[in-house]
Amino acid sequence: MSAQSHDFLVEIGTEELPPKALKSLSEAFGAGIEAGLKEAGLKHQGTKLFASPRRLAVLVTELDAAQADRKIEKRGPSVKAPEQAVAGFARSCGVSVDQLETLDTDKGQYYLFRSEQAGQPATALLPEIVSQSLSKLPIPKRMRWGSSRIEFVRPVHWCLMLLGDEVVDAEILGHKAGRQTHGHRFHYNQPIEVMTPTEYAGLLQDTGHVMADFDERRAMIAKQVELTAANLGAKAVIDPALLDEVTALVEWPVALAGRFEERFLEVPAEALISSMKEHQKYFHVVDNDGQIQPYFITLSNIISKDPQQVIAGNEKVIRPRLADAAFFFETDKKQTLESRIEKLKPIVFQAELGTVYDKVQRVSALATVIADQIGGNSDWAARAAQLAKTDLVTEMVLEFSDLQGLMGYYYALNDGEPTEVAEAINEQYLPKFAGDKLPQTRTGIALALADRLDTLVGLFGINQPPTGSKDPFALRRATIGTLRILVEHKLDLDLLELLAQAADRFPSLPGREGLEQRVLEFMLERFRAWYADEGVPAEVFLSVMALRPSKPLEFDQRVQAVNHFRTLAGADALAAANKRVSNILDKQDADAANDVNESLLSEAAEQALYADLSGLNSRIETLKAEADFKAILEQLSTLQSSVDRFFDEVMVMADDEAVRANRIALLNQLRQRFLLVADISLL
Repeated sequence: MSAQSHDFLVEIGTEELPPKALKSLSEAFGAGIEAGLKEAGLKHQGTKLFASPRRLAVLVTELDAAQADRKIEKRGPSVKAPEQAVAGFARSCGVSVDQLETLDTDKGQYYLFRSEQAGQPATALLPEIVSQSLSKLPIPKRMRWGSSRIEFVRPVHWCLMLLGDEVVDAEILGHKAGRQTHGHRFHYNQPIEVMTPTEYAGLLQDTGHVMADFDERRAMIAKQVELTAANLGAKAVIDPALLDEVTALVEWPVALAGRFEERFLEVPAEALISSMKEHQKYFHVVDNDGQIQPYFITLSNIISKDPQQVIAGNEKVIRPRLADAAFFFETDKKQTLESRIEKLKPIVFQAELGTVYDKVQRVSALATVIADQIGGNSDWAARAAQLAKTDLVTEMVLEFSDLQGLMGYYYALNDGEPTEVAEAINEQYLPKFAGDKLPQTRTGIALALADRLDTLVGLFGINQPPTGSKDPFALRRATIGTLRILVEHKLDLDLLELLAQAADRFPSLPGREGLEQRVLEFMLERFRAWYADEGVPAEVFLSVMALRPSKPLEFDQRVQAVNHFRTLAGADALAAANKRVSNILDKQDADAANDVNESLLSEAAEQALYADLSGLNSRIETLKAEADFKAILEQLSTLQSSVDRFFDEVMVMADDEAVRANRIALLNQLRQRFLLVADISLL
């Protein structure tokens, strides 16, 4: 560390922060300070984040002690400008006119102001940088405490700010900055003096019983949970989201194992897991075959003198939760899903689109059509759609909403429904998130597609598409799910046709005219981010989007073909030629003719292009029928030399009108061949 740099530490001590938000708050705090330092021109070596239930902290290493001096140059009016304008410029610079310099340019002489601004010390800039970062944290709802007008995510109790071994003079969120942090609420509920930033984490851990580093604490918890499960002869299932949440709940983690009665294992494992994870933040364990075992692992925030008492307390709490799940399961099985269909009639799906019952009838009809098209069982598709939403009115799903679909699967099996119908009820919501698994049964695929398309058409039909960040019905996610199912399962379905069928099943929609085209445009546009994530250049997507193919599988095949075409030797030249052809054709009064009169081809170069193009026709027609877009472009890439020769040797816009029209027709043939795949001129 140079004499001109110091480590900087800021810590905000609070009441317990919201656990699901702790990680994002910490990252945003660090990013805000990084951005502030960059804007201020304060260089540093790196940053390290700390976050626990009662603190957010950032350590900046080797931070410049001051800004570098800056040279300022301002160009003013011409020396020929009125005196009043020159005087105004001088005043704005804080000098007199005779202190201005002149600058010679190609356009004459201009007044110039030069000065050197001394850099400010970091201590003068850091309070505002920290305050700005805190004010920009992603806090949905801020709170006040006491009589203070200050707002933050939770009440603030202290602020620590050190630059080197000196306290930064600042007041942050109503607290004068100092050098004191505080230890664990129970193990060491006392202030701790921090003399230098680098000793912060070690002091808190060794003296205060606080592991302030979120990542280290997370790794320790995972290791403890795995070891505790191994001691039970089992394997812990560690959900990353639950691990993050538990990490945000404790400052000194201690893993403890508890047990519950084996009779509860008769309840679907997912219901037990949901009860343990969502309500109690417990990790569940499984055997070598993946079967849930009658144990749970909880994280305590203290080292107890009597851990068995802590375990007994947790077992006492989880028992009634699991008993409720068992009761709901047994109670629900006494009624069939079919008997619950009528109960969907009072449940409103959307005020203008009717009830859930109405939606079920529409989806059932559409799922039947889709099942027929993909080689599925249309009767099963109709049946699965009729039963798909009935678990919404079961006791289990009313208590554990995340189990919808899954409980329908178990209850359908209990009712004696075909296995694929039961599986489809569970698969209807897949994929639930990016990278999630897809429905695998034909019935599940038909149901998942029909449900999403009905929602998309309905919302667009009442003129309520997503706007900005607002997407209350998750239409973007529904679209990505639909595209993934169609592309990854290689289903050659026409979205435009399906959207029209979905729209026709609504009794009336104010936005019915042109509805399927609007929804199709919205859905195809989702491919843009899809391909960006795959590293496919935007112009490749745009070249296919220009044709708006309504079959997503075909859209993807075209994109992959164009992306491959880019790697071929003649791709750049042919893309440029397509652009040139496109410009020529755009200038024609009407659509250019496509028929070429061979007798009018007088130049060797145009004869060669015509011969080469004609020679590919039968092969390209075969490839078109096979939808082998990659091979079509590979065939067309062989035309590069004849296309280049044509433009080098042939005057397209010949004086003879018939010859000119014939050459334009030849170029139109060339362009139409490429347009079988994409608009290559956009590359």
